[in-house]
Amino acid sequence: MAAGSGDSFEGGIKLQSKKNLKEPNMYRVILHNDNYTTMDFVVEVLMKVFHMPAPRATQVMLDVHKTGRGVCGIYTYDVAITKVDEVHSMAKAREFPLRCSCEKV
Repeated sequence: MAAGSGDSFEGGIKLQSKKNLKEPNMYRVILHNDNYTTMDFVVEVLMKVFHMPAPRATQVMLDVHKTGRGVCGIYTYDVAITKVDEVHSMAKAREFPLRCSCEKV
């Protein structure tokens, strides 16, 4: 076997090494403003779902309130979708129309 070919033998089985690994796509999770969801509930969501400390959660909540949207974090697709679903479940349980989405970075 030629040196540096990327293949190796282990126990009589030819193994191929993967050289072309690429980083997963990342997604930004965003909360959207509405006129009904309370600021306290938004802070609660940010602390529980996104594990933010209270001061950071308050800052993101103010971003949502003032600009119409706030970034909660950047995650891989599966994690981002799970976070969006968690937000929607919490909002539905408390009868708030809070919306959350994700977009590719």
